[in-house]
Amino acid sequence: MLTKPVLSVVETTKILDAARAEAEKNKWAVTIAVVDDGGHLLSLLRLDGCAPVGAHIAPEKARTAALGRRESKAYEDMINNGRTAFLSAPLAGVLEGGVPVIVDGQVVGAVGVSGVKADQDALVAKAGAAALNA
Repeated sequence: MLTKPVLSVVETTKILDAARAEAEKNKWAVTIAVVDDGGHLLSLLRLDGCAPVGAHIAPEKARTAALGRRESKAYEDMINNGRTAFLSAPLAGVLEGGVPVIVDGQVVGAVGVSGVKADQDALVAKAGAAALNA
């Protein structure tokens, strides 16, 4: 039998807090979602001023990163580089801003962010994902 690390409320809160600090430092109104390795939502925070649609997009970006075990930007890049057949994949968050959370070489979840420019969403998500390795 294999064993694996899993995110608890403690780790999820640490990820959310780090991502929130990065967003607030830059005065970015975003939604931050944290999911487990199966893409199931563990926590969601919509900062003041973020459009309501962020609460739908951020979890999907996180889900895509968790299930694909890579940043959601990789899928966006595939599509933009001509692999349009990937649009039929059963993932709704194929936009930049989803980042896997890796512990001991294993994907244990992901962070998804929505609300500002794509690279800014990714920066906030990466700050959250890096919180467990700090």
